[in-house]
Amino acid sequence: MEKKSELVLAINPGSTTTKLALFKDRAEFAVRNHDHTVEQLAPFGSVFGQFSFRRDLIIQFLNDHDIQPGDLAVTMGRGGLLHPLPGGVYRVGHMMLRDLQNCTYGEHACNLGAPLADAVAKRYGCDALIADPVVVDEMIDEARISGLPEIERKSIFHALNQKFVARQAARQLGMRYEESRLIVAHLGGGISVGSHRYGRVIDVNNALDGEGPFTPERSGSLPAGDLVKLTLSGRLTYDQLRKRITGSGGLYAYTGSRDVKALAQAAQDGDEQAQFWIRALVYQICKEITSHLAVLEGLVDAVVLTGGIAHNTTMMGMVESRIGRLVPIIVIPGEGEMQSLAENGYAVLDHAREVMEYE
Repeated sequence: MEKKSELVLAINPGSTTTKLALFKDRAEFAVRNHDHTVEQLAPFGSVFGQFSFRRDLIIQFLNDHDIQPGDLAVTMGRGGLLHPLPGGVYRVGHMMLRDLQNCTYGEHACNLGAPLADAVAKRYGCDALIADPVVVDEMIDEARISGLPEIERKSIFHALNQKFVARQAARQLGMRYEESRLIVAHLGGGISVGSHRYGRVIDVNNALDGEGPFTPERSGSLPAGDLVKLTLSGRLTYDQLRKRITGSGGLYAYTGSRDVKALAQAAQDGDEQAQFWIRALVYQICKEITSHLAVLEGLVDAVVLTGGIAHNTTMMGMVESRIGRLVPIIVIPGEGEMQSLAENGYAVLDHAREVMEYE
């Protein structure tokens, strides 16, 4: 791929946000985060009904910064729900756009990332790529076994941020990512914990479907027998139960709030109930992390804590007090998705990372 310039555009559509960032010579120099209300998006009906609305926001952002055709080196979109893929950078092409538009593997706002990148790239004369979509699947065969032949464990997780912070952590340790053995815990509205062995995530919980620890809004893994009873009780429809597991479970189901920051502050102010729920959340996170010590056969260079919850120093201290004697801990708070998209784009421009085809 020829380097036309050093401008990289990152596009990250979320359920109620459109995040945009321009990078010049690897540094972020322009950012715009659009928040969308439910009422604002409702008239569009489906996720793909929002395409033109979100595309116009991107064009306005580029116009405001006087970006002309030929100025962009590459446009990086957030990857959507595709068929399982190894980690890496992929070209946006016909088959990818077809699967996303048809919601072949599920419907989510992230499905708009590649189509938006493609539309911008065609307008501005550059390549459109995605990197490390949520469906990155590098699991070893043993990790796929659920216990029932009818059900296979799936790899759906925060691959974009997990891979990004894993590379950062490896550099801090004086290693290449491809030489390291790391446990990465992304702690946010969803929680995913992955075993990274020599550049591949060989085991990880399915964060989309609520597997793993409970989260601010997801139930996490549930006792199978009781879940079957609840399913067959007739108290909840399929859609209601699914929402209960993936959107209104976890802390929200117990406390009525998804706001971990507020709950942690209440705990610090002496609220005993809040203290209990924070302890329970940390307990389950640590339990999930330490299960990956077995996956990596006890040979772990570090545990990396990332995501929005990792900003809370008190909670990260609680994690360290539980497991810090077992393995070194590196905290890289926040979600580096925009930086990760840009880093992948520049790696392609530098010929340090190959572009793969979605087939």
